[in-house]
Amino acid sequence: MNWLTNFVRPKIQALMHKNEVPDNLWDKCDACEHMLFHRDLVENSYVCHYCQNHMRMSVQDRLDSLFDNKTYVKAPLPKAITDPLNFRDSKRYVDRLKEYRQKTGRDDAIVVASGKIGGQQAVVAVFDFSFMGGSMGIAVGEGILTAADLAINTHSALIIVPSSGGARMQEGVLALMQMPRTTIAVEKVREAGLPYIVILTNPTTGGVSASFAMLGDIAIAEPQAIIGFAGARVIEETIRQKLPESFQRAEYLLDHGMIDMVIHRHKMAETLGRILSMLNPRSSPSMGR
Repeated sequence: MNWLTNFVRPKIQALMHKNEVPDNLWDKCDACEHMLFHRDLVENSYVCHYCQNHMRMSVQDRLDSLFDNKTYVKAPLPKAITDPLNFRDSKRYVDRLKEYRQKTGRDDAIVVASGKIGGQQAVVAVFDFSFMGGSMGIAVGEGILTAADLAINTHSALIIVPSSGGARMQEGVLALMQMPRTTIAVEKVREAGLPYIVILTNPTTGGVSASFAMLGDIAIAEPQAIIGFAGARVIEETIRQKLPESFQRAEYLLDHGMIDMVIHRHKMAETLGRILSMLNPRSSPSMGR
């Protein structure tokens, strides 16, 4: 009889029940690989304490971080047709949608909310990357159209926060059709004389970057966000040249005049409030006289 194995080990295991230890106590930074206490990471807006890497943020936390006093109203979105092409790859598209809806608790990859940012009225549309990589299909297109109409009807600024791999392949050409639809939607906001601002997060690629995401009156990006159309490896194989190490990163795009500013997540709400107050003629002191 082995005394350590048969007596001591069971006693230790009885004191340390594995099921009593939460499995989400720690997160690992995907840049520097430091282990981060989950509660501290949430309090720091999902920014790594060691390297300032901006990690992926949930839709709920994103909205809470932008709106004043975490106060906003979510807008109902129209129901979109499901599986218009009867698509099937490794599994049926309807089954894939069902899986992600159960996982995320929402119908698709976009949430629209309205409230105040820095005291200024705004409509914010946020992509959810955890829902099929934030891909843009008919439902997302409808969400952006809804956000644009809501901004016009309430005379509010429109802010879109994309995080997407591009158009949704399971909807084929119908997904690609959302590119001109969303472009027209944001143009209507401009014609109404309202600000349209885009906050580019990691990643913003494909058909999303080729449409509304790069059309903002002001284009803001989070640090080190990947922004582009095709992937760097595809581009290298096409042009047969080595790309710069920072290619498609937010700072590279800023240096080359493709975006207006790179803002740390901690300062995003403050920066938006300042921009909106400057762009909103109603906030001018002369308007109140």
